[in-house]
Amino acid sequence: MTVLATALDPESPRYAEDRTAMLEALDAFTPLAERVLAAGGERAVSRHRARGRLPARERVDLLLDEDVPFLELSMFAGAHEDGGHPGGRIITGIGQVSGVECMVIANEPTVKGGSLGPASVARQLRALDVAERNRLPVVSLVQSGGADLPRQAETFVPGGRTFRQLSRLSAAGIPTIALVFGSSTAGGAYMPGMSEYTVFVKDQAAVYLGGPPLVKMALGEDVDDETLGGADMHARESGLADHLAVDERDALRIGRQIVGALGWRRAGPGPSRQAEAPVHAAEGLLACASADPKRSVEVREVLARTLDGSRFDEFKPLYGPQLVCGWGHLCGFPVGVLANNGILFSPESRKGAHFVQLANARDIPLLFVQNITGFMVGTDAERGGIIKDGAALINAVSNSAVPHLTLMIGASYGAGNYGMSGRAYDPRFVFTWPSHRIAVMGGKQLAGVMSAVRRASAERNGDPYDDATDAAVRAETEAMIDAQSGALRATGELWDDGVIDPRHTRTVLGLALSAVHSAPVAGTGRFAPFRM
Repeated sequence: MTVLATALDPESPRYAEDRTAMLEALDAFTPLAERVLAAGGERAVSRHRARGRLPARERVDLLLDEDVPFLELSMFAGAHEDGGHPGGRIITGIGQVSGVECMVIANEPTVKGGSLGPASVARQLRALDVAERNRLPVVSLVQSGGADLPRQAETFVPGGRTFRQLSRLSAAGIPTIALVFGSSTAGGAYMPGMSEYTVFVKDQAAVYLGGPPLVKMALGEDVDDETLGGADMHARESGLADHLAVDERDALRIGRQIVGALGWRRAGPGPSRQAEAPVHAAEGLLACASADPKRSVEVREVLARTLDGSRFDEFKPLYGPQLVCGWGHLCGFPVGVLANNGILFSPESRKGAHFVQLANARDIPLLFVQNITGFMVGTDAERGGIIKDGAALINAVSNSAVPHLTLMIGASYGAGNYGMSGRAYDPRFVFTWPSHRIAVMGGKQLAGVMSAVRRASAERNGDPYDDATDAAVRAETEAMIDAQSGALRATGELWDDGVIDPRHTRTVLGLALSAVHSAPVAGTGRFAPFRM
């Protein structure tokens, strides 16, 4: 394989400009990350500790094996909402427990008692979907007041799918384990109820469908937490608790013991070779996305800092050159790459469809690197068959059976998002750089199109056209679209699994690749008919 060279010049003004722009984009997420890590704030965390309880992130740390990475998913869920708490009052991510890669879901009790709002439900459902598709055992660290009642209209229907997903996981032979640390009411009660293994903390866990106030209102019955749904009662009488832990650390110890005793085996192949660091330093990734959206970037610079040994066996390098395709390894795992070096023309589309079929024939996962303004438009493109050729690429991506990982480093506009395995096409994981933008088209282009439509309408009707008003509307529209298409909005909506520091790209993709190999990795030869 060819070792990719680099043309990045750390001393050049362009390098400095692009690096500065990326660091500024990263800095915009720092306050959000601080809010997520602070949970309910200093006072709430102090009260929680005063009750002898561990913060949610400490529970996760103690559950995981020592010195292993934790791939947190959807960290900024709901961050785009006014007044919302970024992270959705829950922690989700993949980490190793007793040597087994697991999906970990932890309620954040210092934020509204761990009650579940719309972002919480969306984040939890995404985690369970990842667990099912990648065959990852689920460990839930439960302490939840159930649905956030003032927002019940937004959570009740989608929240019910949580319990369906837990049941489906068990039916698929994927273990589910619940460690209950505190009060878990209504929907929170079904987390242990639907799990295969349960551990309750003595004198802390209280699990019931309706708490004492509801029981009093419904039945006129006076009852305390412990009598109604305490850990001891569930261990001795209801049978809901399989294990009674003396404290939180003991519960986490028992949880690790349960996972260790599963005898869990990965169904996919391991790395096919020893991992090898790229030749070029990751620091250069900060300058691999353009500060100016009109200026193209060289995607091979990204691959040179991500793939093992910076080695890349390029496929059809002289044909459809704006779609870079080829083979490499990432953290020892084989991977096929489709990466945009510009807009997609007909040759690029045909080349991509061919390459996706080859990857399926070889049972090799695919990595899509998106920096795409869409498929080419115009008379020449239409006569050349861009619609049918673009459809062929979308057909291939839609029916591909090997795992897809998608990395978005810049623009992701129009059907280019679809052809490059955007969220709607169910890639196993989607990660983005903070420079990422996603929309039907760029703000300036969309505002211009709408302006042209308004002008044409006025001309047809014989009405005068106010250019000053048009300019103001265009500026307002462009600003609105730019705000809607930024990385914050996208990650808040869970259109991706996280915004990452470009320097961490190889690590994040390596962890994701490892996770997908917990399930079988197999391609398909079945594709819908291609329009030739």
